[in-house]
Amino acid sequence: MTTRIKILSTLAVMGAMKDLTHLHQAKTGIAIDTAFSPTMALLDRLRGGEAADIAILTAQGIDDLTHQGIVRSGTRIDIALSFIGMAVKAGAPKPDIGSVDSFKAALLGAGAVAYSRIGASGLYFAELIQRLGIAAEINARAVIVPSGFTAERLVNGEAALAVQQISELLVVPGIEVVGPLPREIQTVATFSGGLLTDSGAAAELLAFLASPVAEPILRRAGLEPASRD
Repeated sequence: MTTRIKILSTLAVMGAMKDLTHLHQAKTGIAIDTAFSPTMALLDRLRGGEAADIAILTAQGIDDLTHQGIVRSGTRIDIALSFIGMAVKAGAPKPDIGSVDSFKAALLGAGAVAYSRIGASGLYFAELIQRLGIAAEINARAVIVPSGFTAERLVNGEAALAVQQISELLVVPGIEVVGPLPREIQTVATFSGGLLTDSGAAAELLAFLASPVAEPILRRAGLEPASRD
């Protein structure tokens, strides 16, 4: 019988995943080892042959690995929806980002803006500021984080604003989420899981992560449960 399950998971669901795996481990007695990293880094590791039982990535990432024969066909389960947001250091004034114009003004009027280099939110934000015509101004003083949580740069004073998945912002203590990007420029990421082995215990865990029991935990972590329709 399987007594240990290995998960490779995107950072965007880390807050929820820690609580969910602890809960499942307490119920079943099966140990769970979870390694967290940005989606692009995990794709490289999995394509390079790293072994795991479950991968949790963007839906597109799971689909790509399925087509490549790394994730087992037919095992994808959508777990959560994630939205990109902005944060400030706790106690700092929160800018108005309710419209596209006010969002642009907040970015241009702040000091350094922290965003990620390889995470899904960072790649989207880099393209977004190009579309908005403010990339040169923002990047001239941006803190582009190679890997990890952009909100940490608020706490240490390197940046005035941080942009990332709201679920990733909430992992960092000492910050406050201003809110999501305006609807017109928001993008919704679906995070999904897939099996890399035929372990029945891993399949049971993956189903648990997308079960009704997981929904309040996902919401507390800044995520929305994926639709089960």
